[in-house]
Amino acid sequence: MSDTKRMALIATKGTLDMAYPPFILASTAATMGWEVGIFFTFYGLQLLRKDLSGIHISPLANPAMPMPVPMPVLMQVMPGMEAMATSMMKGTLKKKGVATLEELRTVCVESEVKLIACQMTVDLFDFKTSDFIAGIEYGGAATFLEFAGDADICLFI
Repeated sequence: MSDTKRMALIATKGTLDMAYPPFILASTAATMGWEVGIFFTFYGLQLLRKDLSGIHISPLANPAMPMPVPMPVLMQVMPGMEAMATSMMKGTLKKKGVATLEELRTVCVESEVKLIACQMTVDLFDFKTSDFIAGIEYGGAATFLEFAGDADICLFI
């Protein structure tokens, strides 16, 4: 048995606020010498697409999201509010020196984090392998469970 720690993550969401945790945890653990795998399924699969510019944050149904001014729910559904919230969040991340999603994902790739795209979800949404970045693995639940079965830490995000 290896002394190397192993972490398995499941990424199920494709919004800006839910995209950061799997990449931050994975890149940090990989930097610490851990073996890391992330299984991207359903909406989390968006995080493996070549273009991440469509990743947004929604102020709606996100009551913990701090807004500069209190905003009634009705205003949060108005056209342009998602774009405004995304722009504000990206501006705050940049101002605070937080790496971009693209940068974090690149660190994961360079650190040999195993990025597993759920084949069932790829088929379900009629994606093509050309939609995704190079160097990822395609597999189902059994592929992920094979990796996760020996994990010291397993997280669902």
